[in-house]
Amino acid sequence: MCRRVELVAFPDVQMLDIAGPGQVFTAANELVAAALGQTAYDVQVIAPGAAQVVATSGIAFAVAAADTTVGPPDTLIVAGGRGVMEAARDETLRDWVRTRASRARRVASVCTGAFLLAATGLLDGKRAVTHWRHCDELARRFPLVRVETDPIFVRDGAIWTSAGVTAGIDLALAMVEEDLGRAIALEVARSLVVFLKRPGGQAQFSALLALQAADERFASLHDWLAEHLAEDLSLPRLADRAGMSERTFLRRYREATGMTPASAVERLRVEASRQMLAETRLPIKRIAARCGFGSEETMRRAFAKLHGVSPSDYRERFGTAT
Repeated sequence: MCRRVELVAFPDVQMLDIAGPGQVFTAANELVAAALGQTAYDVQVIAPGAAQVVATSGIAFAVAAADTTVGPPDTLIVAGGRGVMEAARDETLRDWVRTRASRARRVASVCTGAFLLAATGLLDGKRAVTHWRHCDELARRFPLVRVETDPIFVRDGAIWTSAGVTAGIDLALAMVEEDLGRAIALEVARSLVVFLKRPGGQAQFSALLALQAADERFASLHDWLAEHLAEDLSLPRLADRAGMSERTFLRRYREATGMTPASAVERLRVEASRQMLAETRLPIKRIAARCGFGSEETMRRAFAKLHGVSPSDYRERFGTAT
């Protein structure tokens, strides 16, 4: 059985949103063809009424015109990118996506492609995710969408959405696993040198990246913090490290990052502990000590507050160490 996969593009699309999932399905094709002499997927990049699309990178690539597609798609994947907001305002494109989706077995978005799906109404009442930087905006613009900020990708029935850019690869691998089994999906992941199931969620990237994107005055402090999580990171020590009085440091740090130093430290410690839980079999008590929580109970409370799960539940779900 050959499944038709349509990747929806538009001007100023993010090239990786197209190329990442496309390469996953193509790699699966190569494996199935070598083993069985069959083709698993027919991958097409499509755009309404266009023969060529220019991505944000400046790369131009050929596409099939949407109105010439033959037969219903098995999988419809909407890419994201700088041009997605303009695409979401295009009534013709919205109608086409809505109609095409109604004929597909499953529908997905990559990164900010969730905004185009949401504009069609396809995400109403659904759990969804987008790039961590745009989750709040998606929730504000489309209040009927149940936006989740942490997952790498979310599946709600026949609707799949993924987080930022490379998360489209994670989503496509999960689809291959559903279609062709774990062995094929794992071999595709190995050939692309990526995780079959990436440990953790996108929050592991968002907190530190958000801090690093803040006022440059604190860039060196954030780099230092990430390397000294097990140490005393009290307000007096951080203020001294920043070369400011405690009062000035607290005020300027809040202005630059939108959070207190204590909240930033807690988030960084939780992220470090998440990675250890996923990738090692260290006892939770030892992980708590290494990440600077002081006690296992303190770590448990921080996990529950930020992610709604306990460290042991997180390890059960995402642990990869044997």
